[in-house]
Amino acid sequence: MSALTGKSVLLIIGGGIAAYKALELIRLLRGRGLAVKAIMTKAAHEFVTPLSVASLTGAKVHDHLFSLTDEIEMGHIELSRSADLLVVVPATADLMAKMAHGHADDLASTALLATDKPVLLAPAMNVRMWLNPATRRNADQLKRDGVLFIGPNDGEMACGEFGPGRMAEPIEIAAAIEKALTPQAKPLAGRKVMITAGPTREPIDPVRYISNHSSGKQGYALAEAAVVLGAQTMLISGPVDLPIPPGVGMIPVETAEEMLKACENELPCDIAIFCAAVADWRVARVATEKIKKAEGRAPSLAMVENPDILRTIATRTDKRPKLVVGFAAETEKVVEHAREKLAKKGCDVIIANDVSPESGVFGGDRNKVHVVSAQGVEIWPEMTKQEVARRLMDKLSELLPK
Repeated sequence: MSALTGKSVLLIIGGGIAAYKALELIRLLRGRGLAVKAIMTKAAHEFVTPLSVASLTGAKVHDHLFSLTDEIEMGHIELSRSADLLVVVPATADLMAKMAHGHADDLASTALLATDKPVLLAPAMNVRMWLNPATRRNADQLKRDGVLFIGPNDGEMACGEFGPGRMAEPIEIAAAIEKALTPQAKPLAGRKVMITAGPTREPIDPVRYISNHSSGKQGYALAEAAVVLGAQTMLISGPVDLPIPPGVGMIPVETAEEMLKACENELPCDIAIFCAAVADWRVARVATEKIKKAEGRAPSLAMVENPDILRTIATRTDKRPKLVVGFAAETEKVVEHAREKLAKKGCDVIIANDVSPESGVFGGDRNKVHVVSAQGVEIWPEMTKQEVARRLMDKLSELLPK
């Protein structure tokens, strides 16, 4: 018997071209032993028919908030609370905006507002809509509210454009649903995980600094994944524009020296993951006033090396974390350079990735990594940074000495 037998999903089908994929998703969920009920928005009727959905779910399709028969029994409340999980496929920009701002003007948005159960969104929209600041704010707010996300993926849109916004495939969504409905083991319960993320900024004068490219997305995703596995998680972050994941402690820093001090103050810990893009150098003497531009003459800056945070922590003789993980951002010879870094830094694992401009890793939502250790090299397929984080934290929990 499947672990999902007896559980149920309320599938909310939004009004987007990807709505047709909901039919395949229903088939996959029923095959896993899940009961499925469906709500269709008015716009969803333009893409799939209630008859198709009802035939696959084996249940009535709901689409009207003020259905007399249903509302005598407060149907919208019952629908939203009798299911174990609410899934929105596709989650359009409009539905996400309604959820983020607490609107309830149709059956779908009312059920989402009235539920006390987990909610999983599979966003799908034009790339410009997904990247619009309003949509990004709404997505960030929903994540802070505890809403789960799967996708969107990069890909070709129905409109002919290419980029993030393509809905995750039904098999990916089904896997995310199964994970959401399966009691999660807490292999890191009682353990402490320290993670560095983002760039450092090394001041030149009061208005200028030296820095590295880093959005912080991978480090923040790792912190979120560590909490899910039960870890006490401390995130030491350079300047980024990301919300702090729920349940994560946060220490903001600017410079490499500040980051090293914060790391040392958090010892001892069980796992230390150094994901930050730390500037290798800083100016020897920071100007107290803005350096004025001299026509035809660039200023001369004397540089000194910053502390090597990864090597400093990995080679400690006291309070060394049980597992030290470094990241290697490379533009060529990814595995070769990662192996060299593994030996040079004294850490246990190196996560190497290709950050050349054509890879789209910097600032993007996807990553392809190589896991390099004394045991060998694992090459993982391209996936979202959240998926990389979940898979990596699962692996580290297995590698962690008991």
